Formats: sequence, structure tokens, C-alpha cells
Amino acid sequence: MSTWAATHLKWLRLAVFLVAVSLGLTGPLAHTAAQGGSTHTVQSGENLFRIALRYNTTVESLSIANGISDPTRIYAGQVLVIPGAEAAVPAPAEPAPAPAAVEPAPAPEANRAAVYHTVQAGETLASIGRTYGLGWTEIAAANGLANPNHIYGGQQLLIPGTNAPGTAAVAPPVEQAPAEPAPAPAAVEPAPASTGAQRTHVVQRGERLASIASIYGVSWPAIARANNLTDPNHIFAGQTLVIPAIDDGQGAYVQPNTWAPAAAPPTISTGKQIVVDLSDQRVYAYENGQLLRNVLVSTGLPGTPTVQGDYRIYVKYDSQLMSGPGYYLPGVPYVMYFYKGYGLHGTYWHNNFGQPMSHGCVNMPTPEAQWFYNWAEIGTPVHVQW
Repeated sequence: MSTWAATHLKWLRLAVFLVAVSLGLTGPLAHTAAQGGSTHTVQSGENLFRIALRYNTTVESLSIANGISDPTRIYAGQVLVIPGAEAAVPAPAEPAPAPAAVEPAPAPEANRAAVYHTVQAGETLASIGRTYGLGWTEIAAANGLANPNHIYGGQQLLIPGTNAPGTAAVAPPVEQAPAEPAPAPAAVEPAPASTGAQRTHVVQRGERLASIASIYGVSWPAIARANNLTDPNHIFAGQTLVIPAIDDGQGAYVQPNTWAPAAAPPTISTGKQIVVDLSDQRVYAYENGQLLRNVLVSTGLPGTPTVQGDYRIYVKYDSQLMSGPGYYLPGVPYVMYFYKGYGLHGTYWHNNFGQPMSHGCVNMPTPEAQWFYNWAEIGTPVHVQW
């Protein structure tokens, strides 16, 4: 190559380099842009929930992006892809100020009380956070949620940043779903406990016995017994409930036997038995032929029906990840398998009980699944019929 050509090539390379520098295309930033996101190297003691908080994402998103089937099993040194994150820029520790339209009406700082939100069917931490102008990570941290994907209808969540320092939190107020706010009627206000007067509560849309009980400081079974409710999951907006002055202290709810003739009968008369009736979408608990409990459930869809026959519970899990084509459900509570992959378990992702909804399992309201889980031991017979 001639001296002239070599000199010309040298100047051309220098010009290209200067253009690249001016456009910010050199060094590590170019590599980051090519990756379209960032990565995180797991440190000793970290878990997916903490990593998700740091990058303002979810455990589910991290699991899907990295092909993790069990989000509780990660290891130090593992390199995780952070979906949709800015390169090496974790989520800010403090959230951006809430939009003015979302902020509650101002109140004197000394008198501001804590704000609670009653979870409605279908809501997520992200959608609740948007309602109050907060990040879902703040709500998860304020309520000590180990699994941010595990919330359920009727659950009371503390909304952080709404209580003045030094002010004691108060009982959760009666709330409507954010999409349809409405003031609570005067009947919601409880009578002073010292008077011993009978109290009533007018049910609002979206309310459940558990959330109503938390307002008055009594248990939901006590309200169910005071109103002779044959199905504690079946209350309706506008219904007037008697609120007992004090909790009756009788513990778990045992439904009255007045409706027993309509129940699917047991097939054995000795010991415990669970009867699943697909035709009326209910599960019944029997002991020595005596009906103890009845709950509305959701069984398998026509394309994925629940098996029929006689089985026994062969394994139980307090919580388990369930995944398959079209679904990924971490932390499914109170799982009891009775045949292969068919089981009874709690449900936090829908509240449409009474309609077939599942891939073959028996979806139960989480409080009811907990009752059955504690009552039925391994080996308990399960009869499934149409």
C-alpha cells in the first residue's frame, strides 16, 4: 500500500471513530443497546421477589423471561435477564409523585388516617397501584407480601404514604371497587360497642363477609351464624346483615342442616368424605354421614373436565406453583391431590364460583380451601359425581 493510501485510510478511520463517539455508539453502551435490556447476577441471599422490587417488575415476568418453573429456586452467580428494564438502571427507590387526579382530598396532617383498599375480583397490585398513583412494589412492601401475585377478593391492603407520621392506623374503611366509587350508607357505621345495641350493615357491591367482619372487629363465621346464612359466599348488594355485638367465639363456621335434603348425599356412613357434585358446582364435607360444610366451587371446563369416580387424597401442599399451556400460577394455596394432577385448592385469580373455570381441578375460595385442608387428612375419600 502506498504512503498516500495508508495516510488516507488512517484519517478515514479517525473520522469514523469521532462520529461514533459523538453518537454514543462506542463502549459498553453499544453492547447494552444491542441486548435490548439488562441482566442481573444473583447475589447470595437474594430471591426473585427482591430482585423484582429492585427493577420494578414482577416475579412472574422474571420467571417467564428466564424460563424458571420454580421461582423459589435461584442460585448465587445465576445471570437473569431483566425484561423491559433500562440497562443496568434499577427501579428508583422512591416512586414518582402520584398524579393530582388520583390524590385524596387534603386533610390536616395531624388527623389523617391510614387508607385501606378492599381487593376486588380481577384486581392486581399493579392496577391497585395505578388507582392510588403508587408502584405495586410499595404496596407489596407495606403489606409484607411475600408473593405479590397472591392477593384475593375481600383482602384488605394498606395503601402506604397516606398516614401522617405518628398517627395510628384505623380500621379499614368500607370501600367500593375503584371503578365504581360510592359513599357508604349511614347504616355502615357501627353502633358503639358499649351500648349493646343491635347493629346492621347494608352490603355494598364487591363486599364479602370477611371484609365486612373486619370493619366491626368480629369474625365472619359469627356474622354468618347471626344471619343463619346457609352459604356464606352468597351475599348480595343491598342485603341487610345483623352484626353481633361481640364475637360468639365458636370458631369455624358450620352451616345449618336446614338445607341438607338438597345436598349431594355421601356414599359412606363412617369417617370423613368429600363429595364433589359437578351438576351443582358444590363440594360437601361429611363426617360419619353428617353434613358439616358446603361450598360453591368451579370445576373443569368442557374441554378439560374433572374426573368422576371414587378416589382418596394422596398428597397435600400448603402452596404450590401450577403452570401449563396458557397459565402460570405461583403460590396456589391449600392444594390436595386426589387423582394424578387433579386436586382441590384455593383460588386467587377469579371469583366466578358456580361456573366451570378450571383445567380439571376443583377451584375453591381460599378461606374454604383452608378449612377443607385442615379438616381432611391424607387418605380422606373423595367422591366425584355428576
